[in-house]
Amino acid sequence: MDILKDILTFLADNVFGQVPILIGLITLVGLLLQRKRFEDTLAGALRATIGVVILFIGVEIFTGGLASFQTVLADAMGTTPPKADNTLNDFLTQQGGTIALVITVAFLLHVAIVRLFPAARYLYLTGHLMFWVSTVVVASLVTIAPGSDQLTLVLCGAGFVAAYWTLQPLWMRPLMRRVMPDDRFGFAHTSSVAALVTGYVARPFGSREKHDTEKVKLPRQLSFFKDVNVSTALVISVIMLVAVAFADDQVVAKLAAEMDAKLSPWVWALLVGLRFAGGIAILLFGVRMFLAEIVPAFKGFSDKVIPGTRPALDAPTVFPVAPTAVMIGFVSSTVVFLACLGIFAAAGWFTLAPPMIMLFFVGGAAALFGNVVAGWRGAVIGGVISGLMLAIGQAVTWGLFERTAPELATLADPDWYAIAWLLKAVDPIIGDASIWAVPVVALAVTAGTLLLLGRREARAARESAAAEDDAQDAESAKGGDRA
Repeated sequence: MDILKDILTFLADNVFGQVPILIGLITLVGLLLQRKRFEDTLAGALRATIGVVILFIGVEIFTGGLASFQTVLADAMGTTPPKADNTLNDFLTQQGGTIALVITVAFLLHVAIVRLFPAARYLYLTGHLMFWVSTVVVASLVTIAPGSDQLTLVLCGAGFVAAYWTLQPLWMRPLMRRVMPDDRFGFAHTSSVAALVTGYVARPFGSREKHDTEKVKLPRQLSFFKDVNVSTALVISVIMLVAVAFADDQVVAKLAAEMDAKLSPWVWALLVGLRFAGGIAILLFGVRMFLAEIVPAFKGFSDKVIPGTRPALDAPTVFPVAPTAVMIGFVSSTVVFLACLGIFAAAGWFTLAPPMIMLFFVGGAAALFGNVVAGWRGAVIGGVISGLMLAIGQAVTWGLFERTAPELATLADPDWYAIAWLLKAVDPIIGDASIWAVPVVALAVTAGTLLLLGRREARAARESAAAEDDAQDAESAKGGDRA
């Protein structure tokens, strides 16, 4: 038992928890299954791995700027995050082994579900979110059933997590088909609730054909804003300079000194904006590089191992489709969140901590999907919805995790809040003994959904085949008449 536990923990820590390794291995196996030449297989696997590494380098560069931005912004607005007796680090120390086991067991179960049900279609491959979703689920289960042992937490958590990984790309599929009509890969990111709500809310406000963010006409003097690198650098630099103007001089000087002790705070603010834009450019390059390898390589899995399956990938994989929409979403979500911060503080409700990284990824993703529905208006709506979800979610969820890891509320994406409150909703009827209802219900719902989808797809295929036969018969009849 201990050996099995060690193996599962090793896989969680060194494969599923390391996205470049996971993507590289999947690319390698996919190319081997297609019987590609050795040199093509090796090169393809390495290019995919390097592409993910480049993506994360870009993320590290601009998230470093976002962290500095968050610090300066919070100081400028005179806010401090709420205090808690328990910390995320303490929770990970206590339950880190449980979380690692949940990741591994859930992934194996997810693969089995996708293999068993053709309608499942997508294999969830966003490694870092595999960790965070598992962490949120374990924290929620500990909250509603604090007396559960590790085995119970692992099996119950893995059942729920596997159900989420299976269903989440599916409920995003209708919107993803507008972004990727060829259905090359799915969307696997915990911003999906915000994106889904945006897709429905934005429908009456326009159309992509008329208002696409990437086709908006600007005056010649402002045409440089069409270059996403230029517009990103300008917008972030201006926001940083304004924040520095209102922040405490000592706080800004300390942050500037971390980059260069001789650097002026104003120049530091400008450099942060420029580095942010550079990080985005690197991220998008990495995305294009690894997508060029993982998508065709995954055909090996789709043909030989799990027929008809596609990879479901992280949010940045769709950002190159509409980078202007992503920036609109980030800016609008940030503005809305800061407005909520001021309102909540003035009313004495809660002191929000600006989650700049989440505002970028969630706001950007929701805006991108809003754009495919209603153009730039949908992008703005996506940012607004994201800002509201992150602000309200943080305020109401902090107390939910007060006995485990309250920081999960400030680090969260919308799906985290949905998962936490869904599990909290069953708290009155769930005890330590009946916690097993969580995975049973989740997996039953998943199986039922996949069976219904499978029947619908089979019916659609039959109707399409019948229509083709009718068209061929009609064409044959015309040919006979002409004869």
